[in-house]
Amino acid sequence: MRSLPLIVLIAALASAADGQSRHNSDAPINLSADHVELQDKANRAIFTGGVSVRQAEMTLDAARMTVTYTGQIADGSPQISRLDASGNVVVTRPDQTARGQYGIYDLNRRVITMLGGVRLTQQGNTVNGSRLTINLDTGRAVIDGSSVAGGGSAGGGATSTAPGGRVTGTFSVPKRN
Repeated sequence: MRSLPLIVLIAALASAADGQSRHNSDAPINLSADHVELQDKANRAIFTGGVSVRQAEMTLDAARMTVTYTGQIADGSPQISRLDASGNVVVTRPDQTARGQYGIYDLNRRVITMLGGVRLTQQGNTVNGSRLTINLDTGRAVIDGSSVAGGGSAGGGATSTAPGGRVTGTFSVPKRN
């Protein structure tokens, strides 16, 4: 694939972010895992082993997740305020997948932050960096670079950002006759 001018890359990212629909962050959250440890006095639960969270059309999968709740009960369920995920974290939304070593879903702010060898793919486009922030209200995704390399992944491979902490990407271009 040939190199593209920076303006083309920015336009591709902007159109990808604009194409993402607003997430229903008020939808119920369904959790599953191999094991759960409830820590009621601390208002949290720790899920381990193939953790999977589903909310509306979004899924968040990880090896481990700490679920923090407010202590308030609504409709018979605790009110979750934050999810902290670690170990091969994958967030999947329609036409978009984000991968990293750590993820934080702040339900109050409706923001997902991912860290550590982050890769965002959407419609044939891929962007890599060290930190990704997704605003679920607007669908806007921002990736930052860092000079710090990511740690090893759960699969045994190493993850890192480009030298010098730069954001890198590969973008598809229209076919021409």
